[in-house]
Amino acid sequence: MEKETAATELEIPGECQYAGDPAVVRPSQPTPRHTLYLSNLDDQRFLRFSIKYLYVFTGPAAVSADTLRAALSRVLVDYYPLAGRLRPSDDDGDGKLVVDCNAEGALFAEGALPGLTAGEFLRGRARPHKSWRKLLYRVEAQSFVAVPPLVIQVTRLGCGGMILCTAINHCLCDGIGTAQFLHAWARAARADHVDGADPAPFHDRRALSPRCPPRVAFTHHEYCNISANDNDASSSLLARLLGQPLAPVLLTFTAAHLLRLKRQCTPSLKCTSFEALAAHVWREWVRALDPPASLRVKLLFSMNVRQRVKPELPRGYYGNGFVLGCAESTAAQLTSSSQSSARYGVRLVQEAKECVDDEYVRSMVDLLEERRGARPDLAASLVISAWTRLGLEELDFGGGRPAHMGPLTSEIYCVFLPVVGDPHGVTVLVSVPQAAADRFQHCCLGFLKDNDVDARLS
Repeated sequence: MEKETAATELEIPGECQYAGDPAVVRPSQPTPRHTLYLSNLDDQRFLRFSIKYLYVFTGPAAVSADTLRAALSRVLVDYYPLAGRLRPSDDDGDGKLVVDCNAEGALFAEGALPGLTAGEFLRGRARPHKSWRKLLYRVEAQSFVAVPPLVIQVTRLGCGGMILCTAINHCLCDGIGTAQFLHAWARAARADHVDGADPAPFHDRRALSPRCPPRVAFTHHEYCNISANDNDASSSLLARLLGQPLAPVLLTFTAAHLLRLKRQCTPSLKCTSFEALAAHVWREWVRALDPPASLRVKLLFSMNVRQRVKPELPRGYYGNGFVLGCAESTAAQLTSSSQSSARYGVRLVQEAKECVDDEYVRSMVDLLEERRGARPDLAASLVISAWTRLGLEELDFGGGRPAHMGPLTSEIYCVFLPVVGDPHGVTVLVSVPQAAADRFQHCCLGFLKDNDVDARLS
C-alpha cells in the first residue's frame, strides 16, 4: 500500500494565463427546445454542485483545443441538456429545478501555465491542493442555478502537455452519466464512429416520477437524524469534523491488499472488493476519530439502481440513477478488536445493499416528494462515492490515455478512485480532521503484516 506524504502535495505556481474570455460552445446542429423534467433523485438539495474531474495528458497525449471544442460541439447535439440552463420550475413553488433546453451552450476556457510541467504535477499529484481550483474557470454567478451545467478548461503546460478539468452539474448526471458523456466526447474527438459503441443518451426522467399518492414504505435511515438519540455525542463529533482544519489522506490499495481484506471474512462470509474496502475504511475512520463508544455511526454509499428498478431504466440513461445505501452501527461494535470485527462491518454493508430493490427506490422517490428539502444525515456519517469501474481513467481523445485522473478538490466525503495503469487497484481519498490524519493512515495500514514487502510505505 502506498501512503502519499505531505512532501508530494503540489501548490500550483502563479495564475493561469487566459488569452481571452471563455468560448461558448453550442450544439453543432439544431436540438430540441423544451423543458426537461428532473426526477426527485436528480433534484436533491445535496446534489446541487458540480462533479469536477481533473485529467493530465502528457506530450503526445495532449490534443489541440480546437479539436476538443469542435468535438464538444458535435457531442452536445446528443447531450443537448448539458448546453441548457437550470431554472426553478414554473409549476412548483418548492424550488424544484428543471432544465431549460435552449442550446445556450457550455463554457470552454483555454489557459496556460508555462511554469508548470506535467512531470512536476505528477510528482505532486498525491493530494489535491486548494490552488488546483485555478485550473477550472471560475464562473461569477449569483447562485448555483446560474452556472452553466457544463464548464471546461484546457490548461497548456510548459512541457507541451495539458490539464483538462470538467465541471458537470450533478443534477443532470451521476458518475455513470458523466462517464458516458465524457467517453462520447472522446470518441467524437477521435472521429471514431463505431455503431453501438456508445449508448444513445436517454433524456426522459419520468421513469423515476413519484407515485400518486406518495407511499413511503421504509424508514430510510440515510435521511434519519441519529443525533436525536445521542445529540451531545453526535453534535460533538460533527463539531470536530467541521471545526478543525481538514487534511486530505490518500491511500492506494493494490489487488493483493484487497484480496487480503476479503480473506479476513472467509470462509464464513464471501464479499466483493468494494464491500471489504468500504467496511475497512469506515471502521478505521471511526477508530481514528475516537467518538464515544455508544455513538451510532453511519456509512452512506452510492448504489446504482438502473437494473434494480422495474422496469429497468433504459440503456443510456445518464441522469441520476442511484440512491444511498446506509449501514449503521455503534462505534464500539464497529471498531471491536475481535476477529469477527471485519465480518461484522462487511455484513452491514451487504445488508444495506440487499434492501435496495424497486420498492425501496420508489419509496425513496416518494420520500423526496413529501420532504422536498430532505438531506442525508451527515452528523456522524462517512459518505463514499465510488469512481471505480466507470472507465474514467481510460478517457482517450486521440493521443492516448491520461497519466492521471482524479477529483479537482478533496471534499469531506470519501472517493474511491481508479488507479491509472492498475485496473484492479483502488485509491482512497478522504479529508479528515488534521489531528486525526496520521492516526487514520496508521489504522488503515493495521491489517498488513510488518514483513510484507508490498506494505512498505513510499
